[in-house]
Amino acid sequence: MRLWSNSWVDGERIPARYAAGRLLDSGVGFSDNLNPHFAWSEVPAGTRSFALICHDFDVPSRGDDVNRTDREVPEDLPRVDFFHWVMVDLPASLSTITEGEFSRGFTPRGKGGPATLHGARHGLNDYTGWFAGDAERGGDYFGYDGPFPPFNDSLVHHYVFTLYALDVARAPIEGAFTGAQARAAIYPHVLAEAMHSGTYTLNRRLAG
Repeated sequence: MRLWSNSWVDGERIPARYAAGRLLDSGVGFSDNLNPHFAWSEVPAGTRSFALICHDFDVPSRGDDVNRTDREVPEDLPRVDFFHWVMVDLPASLSTITEGEFSRGFTPRGKGGPATLHGARHGLNDYTGWFAGDAERGGDYFGYDGPFPPFNDSLVHHYVFTLYALDVARAPIEGAFTGAQARAAIYPHVLAEAMHSGTYTLNRRLAG
């Protein structure tokens, strides 16, 4: 199975329009937060639906140094996954997602869900946990919310979009599910998978 995007070349820097955060003249702020374009082909026989999951595997495992102006997050700090997009039940007849189709702008307290376009369902992305307890932004964040890495991280972050071809029409998971829960639920039903990745940083020293 092949997956590609017109939004950026696989492995290269993600344009700011597809991110939740961007560099401003002074500091950082919210960006356009458009979901990228994706298209796929060479789908295996027996595919009954697709799932699409985006995760960043470079997220600091501790927040002590995050977004501090007097230091950088150490490069050798252990890193964890952060899910930016979790979507299941995309129909087998679909072969394209257009730019901005699922996300345009950042929504405080989160976009609604789980129901979304094409009869698909969105899971919760990890901004749900990041903003938990925040009086202005706390809520359930369904759907796509793009990169907004710490502005002082010594690592450039990597974002992996994985499309899964499944042998079931509906993923065996219900309610407000997370990325980890979706991965576990679909694992026995994956016929094929394909990836498209990109990088992003808000560290001025690394942005170039």
